Amino acid sequence: MKKPIFPILCLALLFSGAARAQDFLPELVKRVKPSAVAIETFNTRGETLSRGSGFFVDVNRVITNRHVIERSSRVMVTLMDGRKYVAKGVLAVDGEGDLALLQVDVPPGSAFPLPISGRVPQEGESIVVIGNPFGLEGSVSDGIVSAVREISGYGKIIQITAPISPGSSGSPVVNMYGQVVGVATLQAAEGQSLNFAVPAERISQLKVSQLQTVSALSADTQKNKRANAERSYSQGVAMLSTDDFARALPFFERAVELDPSYAEAWYQAGFAYGFLGRHQDALRASKQAAKLRPDWPETYVNIGASSYALGEFKDAADAYRTATKLDDDNPDTQYAYGLALNRLNKSDEEILAYRRALALKPDHVGSLERLGQAYFKKRRWVDAINVFDQLQIYKPDARTFNMVGEAYYEVGRLEDAQAAFNNALGYDADLEQARYNLGRTFLKLKKPEMAQVQYEILRNAKSDWADRLLALMNP
Repeated sequence: MKKPIFPILCLALLFSGAARAQDFLPELVKRVKPSAVAIETFNTRGETLSRGSGFFVDVNRVITNRHVIERSSRVMVTLMDGRKYVAKGVLAVDGEGDLALLQVDVPPGSAFPLPISGRVPQEGESIVVIGNPFGLEGSVSDGIVSAVREISGYGKIIQITAPISPGSSGSPVVNMYGQVVGVATLQAAEGQSLNFAVPAERISQLKVSQLQTVSALSADTQKNKRANAERSYSQGVAMLSTDDFARALPFFERAVELDPSYAEAWYQAGFAYGFLGRHQDALRASKQAAKLRPDWPETYVNIGASSYALGEFKDAADAYRTATKLDDDNPDTQYAYGLALNRLNKSDEEILAYRRALALKPDHVGSLERLGQAYFKKRRWVDAINVFDQLQIYKPDARTFNMVGEAYYEVGRLEDAQAAFNNALGYDADLEQARYNLGRTFLKLKKPEMAQVQYEILRNAKSDWADRLLALMNP
């Protein structure tokens, strides 16, 4: 008998592909490495304060982490060939993104700017980090993008498997095309080190202003409540990147303690409180954020979520309504607004909210399901059937087929109802409501013996639905 060659061919292709990637990696590193720099900071006495990394994004302009240069009076930048230059100053800072743009005047031909990618990397995408951990200049680590998280009220953050050690902060994270997709940042919080990167799009969003000396920036940082609060805030965001709300919360609490006017920190504190089930605290923090930034729709979404959790449905509906007025392009907010209206028994307004959500996102499963149920409640059977038919495309499960079957039953389409209930039981044979519905459909179809079979199954399962079906069988 001949042995199958398909697995062997697959393995051969896999290993040859991996080999090609390894062959390509040295060329990529060789091309990118000259753009990276080592950064060392000093105090007024000339003593070393910290070491980090950076890279050229333009002639005479270097990106690094803000925390690398803060509290220093002088910043020394070392090129890969060993030449050293003192940074002239700081052109821009993103405190929440932990970024700083330095002006470093170097001779023509010495700077090799890296291109900035215009897209966020995909999970599983290969990346390379070139930094200076522990002063080992030009060290290379590779890995993949393990996750891209969307943090509400902040934006995206990239988790990477490539190790980041002290000295690697500010390193370029590049894709296989040699484009910067992020800036590596080491955040250590309560003994936990997190390897993540700020998306490269934040580099493009930096607002360049008048050149400020490093010592002047450090002096302002020491006096500036917001600058100190942003440091704590960014550490909290690092913890949110792993969904560790309990560890993130103290950093946001510290941030608002340092700067009570910091709306974003109040927002994140409210967000963390909510996930920890502390809804009264969440409501208090979110209302403070809304007071400071009344035009920020996300703050009202938080207020709505906390109010809903506390059973204050009118307040929840009011908050969601405000959020939809400030931002009418968010289907999730429209959906949440519909849920609150449902609890207030405002069916017509509820239906409108779900329809608006679906106009923005036709595959919004929650809105489809809730809209179908709202139509069902209003006895608008045909509308319910149309919605449930759409829902089957995106959520073909037992519950969906049971709901569409009930709508078919109400309009007398009994064969369609029977097929839908059978489909529901095919997905979940233990869905007792679907079995009851199938039994009563058989009764309508004048098939009492088939209804009896469904009754026996329900009775053996000791289901409450058994007596309900029996009552229909023996009126």
